[in-house]
Amino acid sequence: MLNILFFASLIALLAATVVEFVGIAFKKEKVKKASWLLSLISFALLTGYVVARGIVAGRLPLSNQFEFATGFAWGIALLHIVLRLWLKQDWISAIALPAAFLVLSYAALLPREINELMPALKSAWFGLHIGTAVFAYASFAIAGGVGIKYLAEFKKKKDEADEHLLQLDFIAYRLVAFGFLMLTVVILSGCLWAEQAWSTFWSWDPKETWALITWIIYAIYLHQRMRKGWRGRKMAIFAIVAVVCVLFTFIGVNQLLPGLHSYA
Repeated sequence: MLNILFFASLIALLAATVVEFVGIAFKKEKVKKASWLLSLISFALLTGYVVARGIVAGRLPLSNQFEFATGFAWGIALLHIVLRLWLKQDWISAIALPAAFLVLSYAALLPREINELMPALKSAWFGLHIGTAVFAYASFAIAGGVGIKYLAEFKKKKDEADEHLLQLDFIAYRLVAFGFLMLTVVILSGCLWAEQAWSTFWSWDPKETWALITWIIYAIYLHQRMRKGWRGRKMAIFAIVAVVCVLFTFIGVNQLLPGLHSYA
């Protein structure tokens, strides 16, 4: 049953992504609406999967790389819906749907067994620490996608004062600001949790180190925007490059730099 829900959500998400780009290519609003409906169905299926897995496991299903990747995709899908309803514009789907599909596809390649929670993870900090990481990563991923769209639109319009480009720039900034807040909570809660689990607030574990590097990168982004007045293409490129650091923290560290967080 769990596998059926998972792969049904993956297939629905793929269908939503393909239909969205078909709608864009042929400029068919009805096709785009079909994509929106499929994205809602995929989100409902994925939510059902996450809830069912949590019930079967008897815990929050975010304890390993597969579960976090699934949560990451779910976070992108949720932010997609929130942004679509808030902005009342469908262009966000062309950014969020492929991102969610790629992350969920990565999850599909990982082992899906449900294992006992490791002793170090049995803490009241678990939900706050991992849950905020889901939303931090999802926000940064979509911000990077908005940065790509900004550069594509700028290539056509060549005017940073264009109203749509200004909107894209502002949305990317708001997403980064939200993600930065969530990542700050991730790091602070992780420090408190580490003190309880390992009697030290900071151990320079590779995951901790790269989370800090990611935090510094986005702190620079916000500093340059608020203090130096950077806007437009500079910030779009910054948001795109910063996502590479996020992805390395998410995937690369686990594969190349094993440490205390290797199980995550």
